[in-house]
Amino acid sequence: MKPKFPEKESRFLTESVQLRSSDDAAESRMVFGYAAKFSRQSENLGSTNYQFYEIIQPGAFDDVLNDDVRALFNHESSAILARSKNGQGSLKIGVDSVGLYYEFEAPDTQVGRDLVTSLKRGDVDQSSFSFTVSKDGEEWESSQDGDGPTIYKRTIKKVARLFDVSPVTYPAYPDATVALRSLEDFQKQSAPTLPEPLSTPLRSVWAARFGVNQQPA
Repeated sequence: MKPKFPEKESRFLTESVQLRSSDDAAESRMVFGYAAKFSRQSENLGSTNYQFYEIIQPGAFDDVLNDDVRALFNHESSAILARSKNGQGSLKIGVDSVGLYYEFEAPDTQVGRDLVTSLKRGDVDQSSFSFTVSKDGEEWESSQDGDGPTIYKRTIKKVARLFDVSPVTYPAYPDATVALRSLEDFQKQSAPTLPEPLSTPLRSVWAARFGVNQQPA
């Protein structure tokens, strides 16, 4: 039986990976990037009418720096660039005041050579990472300005598992499916109790307004 892994989420940063400069830039093969940056609000991970944002707290990655982490090109498992296992290996990951960084020497393989060429040309300059959040490692809050849409903010305090960091050519929209389910749980927990007594039509309006799925008594 195959092990059942937790569902992963993926996020990306623009202009977050580059070749390290050296005395001979033409021979530089050291790749450095930030997979995540602390205390920076993400782009809207929802939609115009259903907005939510994320912020990653410093310390969120402290427990996963010794995970078995791969550096992949475009998240492809067959396009491996480096690996860190128990803090050792060809991939270096760590945290500083900016965020979670990674560094490796591009291997002399087809995928490694392709990456170096793309970085030199400026065709690749974005990073992505895959992760899961600890059970109690997030907080949600909501706000609303007048009649505008409700805005939700998710603060990630603790990452449970770091799977990979990836230079990417054209990142897909962030995979926020797991986060959306977490948001739904938050909405259910924080939803107001329907006031009693209310007529059936008024209860329907209240339920639609607050997303409360309750039937009249």
